Order: sequence, then C-alpha cells, then structure tokens
Amino acid sequence: MKILVIGSGGREHTLVWKIAQSPRVKKIYCAPGNAGIADLATCLPIKSGDINKLIEFAKKEKIDLTVVGPEDPLCKGIVDLFEKQGLKIFGANQRAVEIEASKSFAKYLLNKYGINTAAGETFTSYKKAENYIRKTGAPVVVKADGLAAGKGVIVCETVSKAIDALKLIMKKRSFGDAGDKVVVEECLTGEEASFLAFTDGKNLLPLPSSQDHKAIYDNDRGPNTGGMGAYSSAPIIDRYMHKKIMEEIMIPTIQAMANEGRPYKGVLYAGLMIDKDKVKVLEFNARFGDPETQPLLMRMKNDIVPIMEATIEGTLDKCKLEIDDRAAVCVVMASKGYPGSYKKGMPVSGLKDVKKMKDVVVFHAGTDKKGKTIVTNGGRVLGVTALGDSIKKAISRAYLSVSRITWDGVYYRKDIGQKALKRIELSAKVEEKASGLQGQI
Repeated sequence: MKILVIGSGGREHTLVWKIAQSPRVKKIYCAPGNAGIADLATCLPIKSGDINKLIEFAKKEKIDLTVVGPEDPLCKGIVDLFEKQGLKIFGANQRAVEIEASKSFAKYLLNKYGINTAAGETFTSYKKAENYIRKTGAPVVVKADGLAAGKGVIVCETVSKAIDALKLIMKKRSFGDAGDKVVVEECLTGEEASFLAFTDGKNLLPLPSSQDHKAIYDNDRGPNTGGMGAYSSAPIIDRYMHKKIMEEIMIPTIQAMANEGRPYKGVLYAGLMIDKDKVKVLEFNARFGDPETQPLLMRMKNDIVPIMEATIEGTLDKCKLEIDDRAAVCVVMASKGYPGSYKKGMPVSGLKDVKKMKDVVVFHAGTDKKGKTIVTNGGRVLGVTALGDSIKKAISRAYLSVSRITWDGVYYRKDIGQKALKRIELSAKVEEKASGLQGQI
C-alpha cells in the first residue's frame, strides 16, 4: 500500500510512525511533514490546506489511503473532495467536522439530545454577550466559536477578565473569523480527561483513556496551549466511568450526528470534565488529539491500517483493539515564549542519545533540518514519549529522556502526570482504610 499522511506536527509523526509498522505498507508520503517524519516518509512541499495539490498528488501516485491529521483541511472539506475523486481517505467529512469547527453547533447538538454539558449561550452581538456575562457573573468560560488552534477557550475568574476575553475575541479579532460568534458558558469544576474513539458512523471502538495538560505553566497556570503533555491511561476513568462515558456521551453523540444527517466517520475526541461520578462535555475534536495521540498509539498494539479501513467501510464491529498494559507519558518540549512569540532555528542536541533508550520515542512537532542539524521550527518542538510498567515509571523515563535534549530557550512543564500519581495515592489510601475497617469488624 501507498499511504499519504497530511500534516506536520507531533500527531502526524506519531501516525506515520504507527502506519510504518504495518506489513501492508510499502511507501509513506507526508505533506508537508517535518524533520522527524522525514526519517520514515517522503516529505512533500505541499501545505496541508492545499487540497487541490493533494488530490493531484494522490491521483498521480495512486495513493491507496490518505490519513488527515489536522483540523484545518477537514474543515475545508478535504474528505468530501477526495471521495468525489474516488480516493480513499480517513477523516470526518465537512458536515460532521462542524462538531469541532463550531462550538455553537456542538452546544446546540448536546442540548437538543440531552447530552451533559455546561450551561451556556451563543452570541453574535458583543453587547448581548457582555450583558449576559454581567448578569451571570463569574467564574465563566468565553470561547471563540471557530477554530483557534486550541487557544480560543478562556477561563475567566472575574467579570472584568471575561469582558477582556470577549474584547480579545470579538473586537480585537485575535482569532480572526473564529470570533464571529462566541459561546459563553458556566465554568465547570472537576478534573479534565480526554476520550477518543474510532467510529464508522454506527459502531465505536474506544481507545484507552488519556489526559492532556493544556496550560503553559505547572499546576495548570497561564494561557492555554495546543497541549504541553499527556498520559494514558487516566486513573480518573475507571471501568465504571468508561462505561458511563460510552453510554452517556459517545454513543448518544454518534446517534445524534446520524439523526442530524451528519454521519460521523473517523476519530471522535471528547474533552470531558469529571467531577466525582458526573461527566460533562467540554468540547469535541473531529480528529486525533495532539499530544494525546503520542501515548495512545504507543500503547496500541494493533496494525492501525485495517482499523482505519474498517472505519471508512463501516465494519468496525468486526475489529478489536489490543492495548499494551503499560502506561505511556508524553512531555512536550517547547520554545521559550510559546504560546506567544518565540525564536526559530535553534539547533537541537541530544536526540541521538535518546534514540538509544528503550521504550522511548521522540516525536517531532516543530522541527526542520539545516544540513545535518535538527533545528526548532515551531512553538511545540518535540513530544518525548515513554512507556513504563506504571505511570510513575513512565514519568521518570520520559523526564530522564527530556533532560538529555536541549536547545537555546527550551521550555517544558515539570508536572506532567502528577494528577495521576495523586489520584493513585489517594485510591491506595482509601483502599487501605477500607481494609483496616474490615479487619476491625
């Protein structure tokens, strides 16, 4: 098989890495790719949003399967356009992808079908949105309706901060057309988790649970980013919660999309807020998450290609996922200044040393090559991902690897996975207390 992967980030490097393990795959292309992807695939000088050129290439090279990584080409209708040309492609079509592309559509869908989410309203008028914020008070969440690279959601502790966020989105147009509408909603409390599943429009095949770290600084402080690290599995999602998420969120959402005449095929990503035994939807993404893909696909033992084909063909009910029992942790190494402005072109050292380490893969996100040297070319540069017999061991291995990689202005969070450790320690104490009480009886 010949495969084309679209995108240039850590998610796409992970997809290429996983696809390359398939015995059925003879050749992989990636458009446009990055310095890490270039070791496994032929990188093409075609931007991920240049759909006409991508179609032209896929037809000319007789590509057997195209895999879409980022949201932008999905929103432009790449799946519909490829399918019209008789080309096989993995991803959600344009009407289905609106579940991510429009937060107001997602809110409408969830409310219509009674799927748990935060209470909120959609506004096209700045004045009406401001009045709503003053009336409801804080804390409150202000969201740009459209795509904003993971940065269009602003959690505001005070009314004045919420109005500043509103100005940023609707008046200063910091996220461009994404700010034509805003969603203002209640601020949910609890712990966030990510839940991803393959779906063919009827059947769902869930991946293990994972947890992302959105904020730039330790202890979830500072502005949101595209994601500073992730781990799998997330202890907050036990068997009971997994079943609850499938029955109350994932299955009803796929059924709702079908009822709306928007059958959903691809990967559906639910960003969730979990508080004790309650779960609510924060947002949906219509594709693999980044950096959740890194730990998830490190744990996935299956050949991914037949799973993707079954997703397209509507035969996912015949598939099962084989998952490594070990935990996986990804630490994102970023450029100083991200998610704001940052320097590019800094030489990266230590990659060869880490390549020799067992159960560690460094997925490239924002990298380029100058001669034989890997240099930085983005805000999020690398996703250092490690397996371990426990979350604790995976964290230790990931950070040991991170300590061996450096460049001028490197930055990373030091607390990836700490929530998992705290939850595991708490569960152990509760069990110990319960067994002690049983002993007294």
